[in-house]
Amino acid sequence: MNWLEISVETDGEAAEAVARLFGQHGQGGVAVEVPADCLEHELPALPPPTRVIVKTYLPLDGTADQGRQRLEEGLWHLRQLYPIPEPVIRSLREEDWAEAWKRHYHCQRIGRRTVIVPAWEEYAPLPGEVVLRLEPGMAFGTGLHPTTRLCLQALERHLVPGCTVLDVGTGSGVLAIAAARQGAQAVLALDADPLAVAVARENVARNDVAAIVTVRHGSLPGGEAVPLHFVAQGPLDLLAVGQFDLILVNILAPVITGMAPALAARLAPGGRLIAAGLIDSQEAEVTQAFQAHGLQVIERVQENDWVLLVAQRGEE
Repeated sequence: MNWLEISVETDGEAAEAVARLFGQHGQGGVAVEVPADCLEHELPALPPPTRVIVKTYLPLDGTADQGRQRLEEGLWHLRQLYPIPEPVIRSLREEDWAEAWKRHYHCQRIGRRTVIVPAWEEYAPLPGEVVLRLEPGMAFGTGLHPTTRLCLQALERHLVPGCTVLDVGTGSGVLAIAAARQGAQAVLALDADPLAVAVARENVARNDVAAIVTVRHGSLPGGEAVPLHFVAQGPLDLLAVGQFDLILVNILAPVITGMAPALAARLAPGGRLIAAGLIDSQEAEVTQAFQAHGLQVIERVQENDWVLLVAQRGEE
């Protein structure tokens, strides 16, 4: 299939707002890339980039004009709040899209021992490294975005070998695979986007962790905060039973807030929740939602505007 690519280069809170808009109206997933001239952030001496390129895709199947109009109208409204440039729009074949990823996506070290390696690159791991091989496809989660990096670093600090893990909004599956590689006993990875589910399953198989990681199409209930496209095709197959030692949720702050009751219910006593995808101005709202459902924030990490929270459920 041929696609229409819509991309905007921006930063901070504006990037989060654009990603939310693209997630609502794009049909080919949302991708977040670091511009090629910012890739020096892999060098420890330099600060991470503040600029990112947010992209979404529309299939050229006769519906693209309507989708493009909705996206451009949404960007116009966002431009009243943020300094967002005009979008760059181009058509491309799916194989061209895949090659574009390879130009922007390179081997990178995150945290003390996690290394993300593109599937098409060779890499000889050092002793003790946790290597994740990814072909991102049209799914969020390449390690380039600050929220993904923050989550991977938090996993190194908080994952206890032998634990059970729930990854809500798995995207490319990068966090679920990292959890398996670091010793999780079982990981359930959920995503409301069928395309992301397919990409995550491929990456799970590529990393030989299919015996540990189960990928399913679904999400947790989140009330009205869940974007409409999550439930547009009818109710998802939601989790009804089971609790997890560790929950990962790297999505949008309003969705995390709406999911707080379900997240708390699925977290085992004494378990920990790693939450990212929020900016500093949204932190208080998320923290209050956690506290209202028995989750105490025990750690906070910030990179630029992005904030990661680790919350813990009390022992019973």
